Amino acid sequence: MKRRPWCALVGAGPGDPELLTLQALRLLRRATLILVDDLVGDGVLALALRGRRKPPRVLHVGKRGGCRSTPQAFIERLMVAEALAGERVVRLKGGDPFVFGRGGEEEAALRAHGIEVEVASGITAGLAAAHALGVPWTHRDHAHGVMLVTGHAREGGTGPDWPTLAAAAAQGLTLVIYMGITRLPDLQRGLLAALPGTTPAAVVQGVGTAGERQALTTLAALAADVAAQGFGSPAILVIGDVLRARAAGALALPRAA
Repeated sequence: MKRRPWCALVGAGPGDPELLTLQALRLLRRATLILVDDLVGDGVLALALRGRRKPPRVLHVGKRGGCRSTPQAFIERLMVAEALAGERVVRLKGGDPFVFGRGGEEEAALRAHGIEVEVASGITAGLAAAHALGVPWTHRDHAHGVMLVTGHAREGGTGPDWPTLAAAAAQGLTLVIYMGITRLPDLQRGLLAALPGTTPAAVVQGVGTAGERQALTTLAALAADVAAQGFGSPAILVIGDVLRARAAGALALPRAA
């Protein structure tokens, strides 16, 4: 009986291979073709290939927010074509496939062609960044919720309404921003419309990798500090009172780079 076409969307986590799930590793070891994003840590791929008698083909289809990358439509056509040709395709994505990873678009494209889809969650970079800073997303004394937002608008589209998001964050929510470095001055101005300049803010670059850097500052000084210290993408911004616990020494305070 002919095998049904199959593809897996696998979250690689923030970069550290120790954070890869057992489900993700099982699916990677089943693959005959792995399509890898730019933000996947080298150690993750090495772990997936270890001990394979017949290593899978590996194609790098770079996706990096705010940078020139492989067109999404091309990636989806490639996934569909290879799965229909009998390959066991794994789409290996940094973080989690369904958190700013376009996993929903890819799943829809695959299912539209009758391809079975399996999804393995990964630790998203925003959560890994909070852990690296030594703070939680939520805290009974500081934050009763969290908002995950991308600072990178779709080409031709409009970005987030930062003053509106700031007003929501002012009610006691932690704001976690992905892909916000390139638009940081505009982002900062919008947030200052409803949040005080003294609101704690942090940046974590390259979370989960050997090149991880981080800094703790305030919303008013955020853009200047990021520029002065040379932070760049990929980076996560964490903004909100939950960071006060770290600043006060109530939680672990890793040394800022």
